[in-house]
Amino acid sequence: MMLFFREEWEMEGLQTVGILLVICSSLKLLHFLGLIDFTQSDSIEDDFELSTVCYRPEGLDKLQEQTKFTKKELQILYRGFKNECPCGMVNEETFKLIYSQFFPQGDSSMYAHFLFDAFDTQKNGSVSFEDFVMGLSVILRGSIVDRLNWAFNLYDLNKDGCITKEEMTDIMKSIYDMMGKCTYPSMQDDAPMEHVENFFQKMDRNNDGVVTIEEFIESCQKDENIMQSMQLFDNVI
Repeated sequence: MMLFFREEWEMEGLQTVGILLVICSSLKLLHFLGLIDFTQSDSIEDDFELSTVCYRPEGLDKLQEQTKFTKKELQILYRGFKNECPCGMVNEETFKLIYSQFFPQGDSSMYAHFLFDAFDTQKNGSVSFEDFVMGLSVILRGSIVDRLNWAFNLYDLNKDGCITKEEMTDIMKSIYDMMGKCTYPSMQDDAPMEHVENFFQKMDRNNDGVVTIEEFIESCQKDENIMQSMQLFDNVI
C-alpha cells in the first residue's frame, strides 16, 4: 500500500490521489468489515430481517432498487456492518477511530471527518447502513459521472455547488497529514498549496476562482490518470 501511494504522489495534480483515496478508503472500510470476499452462507438474510440491533435498516427489496448491489451482496454487507457496528449506526468518532487504524503513521482525523460528512447524507451526525451502502454503490458501481459527482461533493465542503481554493487547501492538507509520513521523499510544507494551484489551473476553466461541478467533470474526463483510477475497482465486489 505504501509503495502504491508513493508512485501516485508523483502524478501531475493531487486530485488524482484524492479520488483514489476516496475509492481506496471505501475499500478499506469493506476490508475492515470483512466484506471483500462474498463467501458467506445464504442464512444472512435472517440476520438482515430479524436482527435485534438498535437501528433496523430498510427492507432488502427497497435497498436493492436504490443501489446497484444484488440481494446477496446487500445481505453480506449488512452482516459485516452489523458485526462491527452492532447499534446499526456509525458516529464520527468511531469513523475516525477506524481510519486511525488504517493510517497509523499519519493523522487521518481531518480526512476521516470530510469522508464521514460525505457519507452522512442525512446530516444527523451518524452514518446508517443505508447511508453506507448508498455511498458504496455510487463509488463502486456508479457511472463515471456518478463517481465524479460523489468526489466533487466530498471536496465541496460547504455544499454550495463550487470548490474554492480554501476548501481544496483543507482537503489537500488532510491528505498530506494522513499520507505525508508514508511518502518518499517527504513532502514540503508548501506542497499542498502547490497542488491546489495545479488543481485550479487544470480545473478552473473560466478563471473565476472557483471550480463548478461542470468544470470538474469535464476536466476529470479529459485526464487519463483520473479515468483509469475511476475504473480500478469496478469488479471488487
